[in-house]
Amino acid sequence: MPLQNRVLPTGEIVAHPARGGFVGNRGIIHRPNKTLGGRRWTTWGWVTCRLCFRGRHREVMGKGWTELFFLDEAVALAAGHRPCAECRRADYRRFQAAWQAAFDEPPTAPTMNARLHADRVDPATRAQRRHAASLSGLPDGCFVLHDGHAALVAGGRLWRFSPDGYAAHPSPPPTVPVVVLTPRCTVAVLAAGYQPSMHPSAAGSAGPLQSP
Repeated sequence: MPLQNRVLPTGEIVAHPARGGFVGNRGIIHRPNKTLGGRRWTTWGWVTCRLCFRGRHREVMGKGWTELFFLDEAVALAAGHRPCAECRRADYRRFQAAWQAAFDEPPTAPTMNARLHADRVDPATRAQRRHAASLSGLPDGCFVLHDGHAALVAGGRLWRFSPDGYAAHPSPPPTVPVVVLTPRCTVAVLAAGYQPSMHPSAAGSAGPLQSP
């Protein structure tokens, strides 16, 4: 039975058997029996990590933090995560540079974490915070909600998400407003040049799939 540790672009955390391409951390949100309680974070530092780093081995949902898995980095960004400064140092630096270009402020981890948290979570409901935008104004790597499905923007079209990969999805006219799942500040970082790793099933992906 798969554990409930697969994160969707909509922010939901579900049980799914497919292996993700990245792992994430929001602190400890699981019980001793490896099930989730009501919490969805215990820290504002939501990071996205490599699956393998320096030969380290961990028991999933053991001690230390709760491992959460994502199909690719675009999904992790939509869910409100950023690159880890340790195991993904080069990507973290690229993210910082794009953040600086987007906001003209020092891209320290506390600054980014606070702004990301404000943009990804509605404090009244603790649900994912979403916003509307025209499809034509969105950079590659964003996620939108269209016809009830989460879809990736890549290569000038939409790609319907599933935990196993992407499939072509009918795109609305570019000027039609869509519901954006990716946090506002992350959209700005993507527009400023940060290219996330995307699953190869999105044939128009903007960046190479990162090897674990």
